[in-house]
Amino acid sequence: MPAISVIIPIYNVEKYLRRCLDSVLNQTFSDWQAICVNDGSPDNSAAILSEYAAKDSRFKIVNKENGGLSDARNAGMQHATGDYILYLDSDDFIHPQTMEIAYYLAQRDGADIVSFTYDRIYRPQLMVRHILKMDTDNVVPMRLHKRYKPAGVKTLLTDDIYAYATERAHNMFNPRRRWLVKHCQVWKNMYRRDLIADTPFIKGILFEDFPWWSAVMLKNPRVTIAPLPLYFYVPNFGGIVLSAKQLRILHSLCDGIADSYARYKKNATEYQMRQWNKNFKWYFIKWAFRKVKYLDNSVDLDAAKKRFVDLEKMGALDNPPSRWARKLRCDICEFIKVCKK
Repeated sequence: MPAISVIIPIYNVEKYLRRCLDSVLNQTFSDWQAICVNDGSPDNSAAILSEYAAKDSRFKIVNKENGGLSDARNAGMQHATGDYILYLDSDDFIHPQTMEIAYYLAQRDGADIVSFTYDRIYRPQLMVRHILKMDTDNVVPMRLHKRYKPAGVKTLLTDDIYAYATERAHNMFNPRRRWLVKHCQVWKNMYRRDLIADTPFIKGILFEDFPWWSAVMLKNPRVTIAPLPLYFYVPNFGGIVLSAKQLRILHSLCDGIADSYARYKKNATEYQMRQWNKNFKWYFIKWAFRKVKYLDNSVDLDAAKKRFVDLEKMGALDNPPSRWARKLRCDICEFIKVCKK
């Protein structure tokens, strides 16, 4: 059995897929398997996958009908046999030492999760080049060539992930800033497989990372935080604002809030609920409510109203932890009343 299983959902990414798979193939750590989930991709991705599987037996192909990112990740987990799990999106790529460093730290610290970060220079660099109508496909990050000594990496080990995980923005001069596990992206961590094996992603929603990460935190994992830029994230250059798309985002966010709130209400300690409420829940409520301004017809507005009414009834809008959250709750209540008229 491999030490690490890398789960790669694949849909319509032939333009980026070779770069992604090469970043796995070029790892300095060799004891891995890559579970490549072809999620009914209509392009040439299947042929590319076959090429890599023929070249290296560590690439395993799972073919399935299109079901979305969550469904593809869940399918990948069913075939993963590694002691640890890495999630890699197929239009992104990783540093050559990602597995070497993460596995070393997990073994050294007995960690359930090893948390790293993405290259915060590469992403804005691509955004600027896109705005200037310059090439973004062939940009090689400078940090891709940097080499690290795993034993020399500065880390923080904690048994209280709630003290460090957050969606909040923090002042760049905050001395704790480098140790914060910011945002819920699942691809910024390596997980012990036994920790997450019974926690599937919610199928059919966008931003599925939030409820999944909320559920994983409830298990009180031991976490090693290594603020190294080991992941290279390629931004989506879309940005078309359509009412139907914004409503789907709102529905997905509300699904995640409702699922997580019900889970925390049933299972969380008082401390876990307080920290999750302060550092996660209200930021996603804020994000969901922001989508209302893009809705341009009464049907979509009524659908949005119903979602916030449901959240209010279940208690998910209770206990705003700050002035801005209390104002947000008032704004949502006013929106619900206006829509009722």
